[in-house]
Amino acid sequence: MNKTFHLLILFLFISNCSLDTKTGFWSQSEKLKSENKPLEKKLFVDTKIYQKEFNPEIKIRLKKNYKKNSFVNNLLNNNGVVEFNGELKKVSKYKFSKVSQFDYYQPELLITEKNTLIFFDDKGTILNFSNDNKLIWKNNIYSKNEKKQNPVLYFASNNKFIVVADTIAKYYAISLDTGKLIWSKNSSAPFNSQVKIFKDNFFVIDFENILRCFSLKDGKEVWNVKTEKSFIKSQQKLSFIINNNRLVFINTLGDLSSIDIETGNLVWQTPTQSSAIYENYFSLKNSDLIAENNNIYFSNNQNEFFAIDERNGVIKWKQTLNSNLRPTFADGLVFTITLEGYLAVIDSRNGNIIRMTSVLDQIKNFEKKKIKPEGFIVAKDKIFLSLNNGRLIVIETLNGKTLDIIKIDNEKISRPYVLNNHMFIVRDNAILKLN
Repeated sequence: MNKTFHLLILFLFISNCSLDTKTGFWSQSEKLKSENKPLEKKLFVDTKIYQKEFNPEIKIRLKKNYKKNSFVNNLLNNNGVVEFNGELKKVSKYKFSKVSQFDYYQPELLITEKNTLIFFDDKGTILNFSNDNKLIWKNNIYSKNEKKQNPVLYFASNNKFIVVADTIAKYYAISLDTGKLIWSKNSSAPFNSQVKIFKDNFFVIDFENILRCFSLKDGKEVWNVKTEKSFIKSQQKLSFIINNNRLVFINTLGDLSSIDIETGNLVWQTPTQSSAIYENYFSLKNSDLIAENNNIYFSNNQNEFFAIDERNGVIKWKQTLNSNLRPTFADGLVFTITLEGYLAVIDSRNGNIIRMTSVLDQIKNFEKKKIKPEGFIVAKDKIFLSLNNGRLIVIETLNGKTLDIIKIDNEKISRPYVLNNHMFIVRDNAILKLN
């Protein structure tokens, strides 16, 4: 009996530790190797996957469904084609003091519901310009010491208020009509996100990856949602969308969270980054989020483009594209431009790349290394792309070919904005208006 028992134990030991795959058993060493193999895979070694034309013969003809304005920083998500067919000639400019940190953040022009333009200068002075080139009002609520910190301001507005959150942990509300201060509060951490208004509240994300809901009436906090704390204070402005009574936002680590907008309860959370990216999250930059047909689309500068089901957080598809520019949805297609200067047109249903064309062919090779796309809009039969060297590229939507390169400035410029068939572009001391 003892001999039989010992033989049985010996057989089981040999089976688990020595036998190979031919026996139907994995050896212990092979089993561990197999389990660890996926973790050993190096991801994104080549950060420039697409460096060639792809299906350039395919023609893209969009339907004539345009939106009046683009990138209005409020409840609207502003996806799709905008109406613009101007000649891109400078007709005027709105001047203000030079913004010293212009090169280090994503400048965003606020177009209000009253068709006025909101921006700020180097010391935190808020300026409200009319569409016909007049300064309606300006106001600065900062102390002398606060002005020295050169606060970067983020805005949202409705038909009564402008809500401001900044990079020195201050947030406040002012009158849209007069610019007068209504209330002002201080927070525990600076802010680094878009600001959006929904009903009686507004929402903003701070440097600690906390989404905060505040009352429009008096600035009191209603609720907050904490995500994993970042050790790096990212300079990236974070993005979120409001749709179907949900607020979906992304933090500096790439975690996508869906929140019930009334209660602040977490509905779902989806980590979108691989372990390889997570270890280098200090260099991670995500694009703005857009929502269309129950899907959320966004990309990052680590070769990932996502389509995620807004209802449950499930990743529908993922494509290998290197971009942190806000994508655009139109006619079942998703448009983006990679950091290497390739216009990509994607089938929104399955993530297949329909066409990939280079838009920087007319720029000399030695200059391309310094050039970075800043943002784009799709307008009728053309796409307008701004670059960090002050140039605006005009691209034909039909075939992706570059039609023109227009000098706007010698320094960094913002992405284009459209209002009443005029294009607006922000530089470090002025808003430029083009017909």
